[in-house]
Amino acid sequence: MSRTLLTLSLSASLMGSAALADVPNVAADVAPIHSLVARVMEGVGTPDLIVQSGASPHEYSLRPSEAAALQNANLVFWVGPDLTPWLEGAIETIATGAVVTELMEAEGTIELPFREGALFEAHSHGDGDHDAHGDEDHDDHEGHHHDEHGNEDHDDHAGHHHGAHDPHVWLSPDNAAAWLNVIAAQLSAADPDNAGTYFANAASARSEIVTLTEEVNATLDPVRGGNFIVFHDAYQYFETTFDFPASGAISLSDASDPSPARIAEIQHRIATEGVDCVLAEPQFNMGLIETVLDGTTANTGIMDPLGSDLELGSDLYPQLIRNLAETLADCL
Repeated sequence: MSRTLLTLSLSASLMGSAALADVPNVAADVAPIHSLVARVMEGVGTPDLIVQSGASPHEYSLRPSEAAALQNANLVFWVGPDLTPWLEGAIETIATGAVVTELMEAEGTIELPFREGALFEAHSHGDGDHDAHGDEDHDDHEGHHHDEHGNEDHDDHAGHHHGAHDPHVWLSPDNAAAWLNVIAAQLSAADPDNAGTYFANAASARSEIVTLTEEVNATLDPVRGGNFIVFHDAYQYFETTFDFPASGAISLSDASDPSPARIAEIQHRIATEGVDCVLAEPQFNMGLIETVLDGTTANTGIMDPLGSDLELGSDLYPQLIRNLAETLADCL
């Protein structure tokens, strides 16, 4: 290679390294959030994932590589302590140089209060039933965890941080769409040179979510009116977005087993109210599903709110939402 070509090659290499070095280091807590961040960062960089696929976000021990990702992060995106209570301390002590975005507190996020009891009554989440940040009613739910109920299954929430709201907020595509601009704004503040790409990616992704919502409604339309039970109460954001409420949950939390009384209550509803489908989750005890289904003709399927079996990246989020709809439709 001539000296001129070598000089040009080295210069190009150094320029590429400098450009790469300017891209912020980004960490995201769970796979669906990682997917949204990856979509906004497409063509620029790739975020790190903190809670590996297949692991419970409620209780997790950081690997050295994940701790290093937090330590090196310029930006951290996470749902918040209601989902990953252990991560709050890790962020405060490890990610000391990062700008941290708690998505449950982001402008425009719709939050729903925890549901109580094994059975969910028919309902619709109108303006009075949910809390969107930026509304004057935001503080109405603060500090209230429905302690007034006092039923024997109240401790089923033990696996969650004791906040007022259900933390499975990513299962609302409306929330995902709102967060895309939040993510783009934070990335652009840290990396102004790529702001145009971040906001263009966010705009494209929002359009994709509109199309996805239409697709999911079309998938669910033929089975609307069907009754289903879920393993644990993680899906009300999906149910509310697509106006397809569950009849109940075997367990309120994914960190505790339901009581015999709760199982009996669920079995009674299946038997008397024509429940067509009971949905399990891949990481939980199938024996409980078999117990609940004993003596019934209901179908069963597997739903996964985190997309644990999906390939990480920008396609994971839409595929996760699509899979929930297809599993529900197939089961019904």
